[in-house]
Amino acid sequence: MSGRAQLMWDEEVTGYDFGAGHPMDPVRLALTMRLVQAYGLDRAVRVVAAKPAGESTLRLVHGQEYIEAVRRASAAPEAADGSYGLGTIDDPAFAGMHEASALIAGQSVGAAEDVWRGEALHAVNFAGGLHHAMPRGASGFCIYNDAALAIARLLELGAERVAYVDVDVHHGDGVQAAFWDDPRVLTISLHEHPRTLFPQTGWPEEAGGEGAEGSAVNLALPAGTSDAGWLRAFHAVVPELLAAFRPQALVTQHGADTHVEDPLAHLAVTVDAQRAVAESCHRLAHEHADGRWVALGGGGYAVVDVVPRSWTHLVAIAAGRPVEATTPVPEEWRQEVYRRTRMDAPRRMTDGREPDWRDFHEAGYDPADRLDQAILATRRAVFPHHGLLP
Repeated sequence: MSGRAQLMWDEEVTGYDFGAGHPMDPVRLALTMRLVQAYGLDRAVRVVAAKPAGESTLRLVHGQEYIEAVRRASAAPEAADGSYGLGTIDDPAFAGMHEASALIAGQSVGAAEDVWRGEALHAVNFAGGLHHAMPRGASGFCIYNDAALAIARLLELGAERVAYVDVDVHHGDGVQAAFWDDPRVLTISLHEHPRTLFPQTGWPEEAGGEGAEGSAVNLALPAGTSDAGWLRAFHAVVPELLAAFRPQALVTQHGADTHVEDPLAHLAVTVDAQRAVAESCHRLAHEHADGRWVALGGGGYAVVDVVPRSWTHLVAIAAGRPVEATTPVPEEWRQEVYRRTRMDAPRRMTDGREPDWRDFHEAGYDPADRLDQAILATRRAVFPHHGLLP
């Protein structure tokens, strides 16, 4: 295995554009890549543009009728079939939608292929992580589920156990649905509680289908959870499950919409905690998956202040060249931000917080604390299926 990190990038992924005023502004992708370049990280990784996912690859997860509906909507957006979730407020149809979606999916599938075959040890596709797309429909800004397709490709190539860890503020419902009955895939999602956020799924009792009990893991966090609670929850659930499951590859989704400034959700996490979780995922990949790590982007709608910094940290960690939190943001990038958005960019790679949390095992369980209640509910629902004590 080469040990070299890989960054999946094709400028054409910015064509995944639902139009003016939609929260999923593709400028967040362009600005992330420009920040990666401003730090010289593009020289520390191998930058690769994979081919778009073809129809046979898309069918690993998506139904033929749905793929055809996306193609039709892509050619004639005004005639999009709403029964497939296309042409809705969340997922407006746009010209070239199939091509842009297949290109993003292709980057994640290519990342999985190269990691499995040893062409790269780690691979990042921050344009990916479109985890809401269902086998037979679009949902939540997502047309094709690149995360599920990457996992399906790993299985097709011979992987017997793949773990998926999703730290987006929204439940990773599409990936869970794709592998609900498959014990070879462990899906773990940490997200804001379904009582207060789309897609209103991801309850701890959702633990996998018949024959795959314990393969779906959902940790529903109370609205307002900040760094200390978010990190406490992650470390109370994820490491033990990965140790028990022994994945041969780790796929992670790093939606940046957990941030306190994100306009679409209600957690209060900082870029510093997001960086800390990326570092933990990197370490866990080495501890439990021989270093095989596919890291994806996801949600994130503070497109200037948060997303580029968070995902640049992710790329830097995968490259083995972490960016010190207090590092000033390059001035040329700040000028590029203003030119593109007329917004002032952040000045440092930190929000000024040092990540810290009370370890669930060492500090003990507080029965009156809503976060601890959520942690315990998840552990009770799934840990016994893995031979672990809740």
